[in-house]
Amino acid sequence: MVETNIRNYDSEKFITNYTYDGELGALWSREKTEFRVWAPTASSVELKLIDDERSEVLPLEKAEGGTWKINISGDLSGQVYNYVVRHQSMEYEVVDPYAKAVTINGSKSVVVDLTKTNPEGWSDIDSPRLESPLDTICYEVHVRDFSISPDSGIQNKGLYLGFTEPFTKGPGSVYTGLSHLKELGITHVQLLPIYDYVTVDEKNPSSSYNWGYDPLNFNAPEGSYATDPSKPLARIKELKKLILCLRENGIRVIMDVVYNHTYFTETSAFNKIVPYYYYRVDENGVYSNGSGVGNELATERKMVRKFIIDSMCYWAKEYQIKGFRIDLMAVFDIETINILRKRLDDIDPTIIIYGEGWNGGPSLLSEERKALKGKAKNFPGVGVFNDDFRDAIKGNVFRDENKGFVSGAYGMEESIKCGITAALDHPGVDYRRVLYSRKPFCKQPSQSINYAAAHDNLTLFDKLTRSNPRDDEPLIIARQKLAGAIVLLAQGIPFIHAGQEFCRTKFGDYNSYKSGDHINQIVWANKQRYYDVFRYYKGLIELRKAHKAFRLENSEEIVKSLQFLPAHGPLVVKYLLKDHAGGDLWNKIVVLFNGARTAKDISLPGHDWVVVVDASMAGTKRIGQVAGDTVLLPRICCMVLVDRKSYDQSN
Repeated sequence: MVETNIRNYDSEKFITNYTYDGELGALWSREKTEFRVWAPTASSVELKLIDDERSEVLPLEKAEGGTWKINISGDLSGQVYNYVVRHQSMEYEVVDPYAKAVTINGSKSVVVDLTKTNPEGWSDIDSPRLESPLDTICYEVHVRDFSISPDSGIQNKGLYLGFTEPFTKGPGSVYTGLSHLKELGITHVQLLPIYDYVTVDEKNPSSSYNWGYDPLNFNAPEGSYATDPSKPLARIKELKKLILCLRENGIRVIMDVVYNHTYFTETSAFNKIVPYYYYRVDENGVYSNGSGVGNELATERKMVRKFIIDSMCYWAKEYQIKGFRIDLMAVFDIETINILRKRLDDIDPTIIIYGEGWNGGPSLLSEERKALKGKAKNFPGVGVFNDDFRDAIKGNVFRDENKGFVSGAYGMEESIKCGITAALDHPGVDYRRVLYSRKPFCKQPSQSINYAAAHDNLTLFDKLTRSNPRDDEPLIIARQKLAGAIVLLAQGIPFIHAGQEFCRTKFGDYNSYKSGDHINQIVWANKQRYYDVFRYYKGLIELRKAHKAFRLENSEEIVKSLQFLPAHGPLVVKYLLKDHAGGDLWNKIVVLFNGARTAKDISLPGHDWVVVVDASMAGTKRIGQVAGDTVLLPRICCMVLVDRKSYDQSN
């Protein structure tokens, strides 16, 4: 790599002379295509037009803001191209970082007329309504995992189109795929990375496996999920069909994005075009490693920030993506996150943004600038994963045997309360006793992303099995249900790992990012085997969606309407949602969680209650009644009770 004075990039002179605010990439129209690339340090840039048997190289001319450009007349849709960039004696052929379509394995850029990629009905069907971000119930899934199992009943196994097949069934005639999502009742599907990534060979997708946290081309879809990866438009059309089909069924799509690093470092397209600019590098030329995998993007630099925001806005506009999960968000600077929120608001204010409020290694970005979980109040409208809540529920994710509340660990009650109140300032939570955070970190309830499991680490079922090795399966199932109830009944935004609703296992593999289908596939036979767990999660979702008391809009409502009640011992959390919380038809709702191995006698704030959730059932229907002011709360159980008067009036 050519040597460059890295410090010059942050000089006022460089920023003033070499910042460009316009569009970059191959800007197609039927009459012409303008190719424009930002390469301020290059000595020359050429456009290489590539056909089957020959290529043509044309020089670009210098233009404003450090860009180079050329206009080519005619309709170039489908034209394969790359740039040839020279830095003195060094010459590199590179894929356009702004490429919207690429050839197989992402080795070449392709000009695309995006109007040719829209499936029938794309412009006719609106996205499902979302009155509030707190109405979100997120379901995280990997495209291949979702349908690849032989028992999925899905024809397009492992592909985008696997999401478009209705009424597919698995063992015992249980619904799978799309119909399962609709039956469960979630509102958003979060897809693990669907941009073009490196470590799966698109020529032979079954030969390798990866989650996709290894970015190559950020603006083009991954080809291994397409029916024909050799056709640049196929992957775009089929991803849009996935999104359209979910949209038709009332489900929005969230995209998992990884702008914190690139898979390649020295040899990345970014580095070949503008050496060292896109990365945080110290004065000795050593790459900062806040991602934990070798490099990190310098989000605070103008043109890096521009690329990231341009890219996310492109996905939001062109693909109708309605949410972004930001990987290792603390590698981002807070200013970039706030600008991103504003830009996406201009497109659609119902787009949700959340991320991991931590980094994966030491970073050159200063602590005060990092988008850390504890600084969430500084970037309103953006959520953070609540790891205090996660580890309080099931135990520390990095210590397999460590227990949480649902496993019977003492001392987790305040951390559970932190999650229940969406990590807001609430008089009922003693933050001195919360696992990691010593003060409230959210400004709005929609900032707390509540979860018990995600793609990382052990699945919830595997974690509970590992930390409770003497338990029989019915006990593990009870813990699985209780964990789901705690997440789905908490204030904030609930997040479910795909298959959690029927005890998904990865056979104890805690980092299955490349472990293959036999470990990662969703086995739909488990839905039949653990159907009672599925039905329980479905009922909890129905309850949450039907009652605003579980989706209070702001901290004032939560402080006013949510009251913790004396629990009378460890491993019990007990609270009241009162006075028609949030305008709910139910006046008083009591929620009880028992993580102990023994049943507990619990006092209630009044007499005459209807039970809607117990150890076996969940939902909005009456499944029991309590006449007095006490109830026996079974071991490892959630109960939800409603005052009978308002329950009867609402039915």
